[in-house]
Amino acid sequence: MSTKPSDRLRALGIELPPPPKPAGAYSPVVTWDRYAWVSGQIVVRAGGVASPGLVDRDVGFEAARDLARQAALQGVSALEAALGSLDRVQRVLRVAVYVASSPGFVRQHEVANGSTEVLVQLFGEEGRPARVAMGVASLPLNAPVEVELLVGTG
Repeated sequence: MSTKPSDRLRALGIELPPPPKPAGAYSPVVTWDRYAWVSGQIVVRAGGVASPGLVDRDVGFEAARDLARQAALQGVSALEAALGSLDRVQRVLRVAVYVASSPGFVRQHEVANGSTEVLVQLFGEEGRPARVAMGVASLPLNAPVEVELLVGTG
C-alpha cells in the first residue's frame, strides 16, 4: 500500500464526509507554523446529531466506537479542506476523544480506539497519536462522542 495518505484513503475505499461547517464563532481548523488543530467534531446526520445520548445508556458501545471513527474521518475531511491535501499531514500528534458516558461506564478508551485505529490505517505509524479518552457528563447537542485532532504538517 502507498505511503501517501491520499492513496491509502482511496485504497481503503473510504469516502470522507463533507468538511464540517462551524456551528458557532470558531474555525473548523486553525493552522500555525507546522501545526493544524481540528476543532471538536461530532457526527451530524440529516440536520441532527447522530445517535444522541449517553454511551452505555442510550448509545451502545459498538455504535459509540463507530461514531468515534466517523468523527475522526470528519476531522480528516476538515484537514483536507484546510490544507489542500492530506499528503501535507506528516504526523498525527494528539487526539482527544470525549465520551458522554452513563454513570459507571469505564470503556471510554475502547470507544476512542474507533478514532485512532482509522488514523493509523490512513497515516501508518505516523497516525498513531498521543491520546486522551475522557468520560464527560454531556456534550454539545447531546452528542455521545466528540473528537479533536492536532497534527504536524509539512
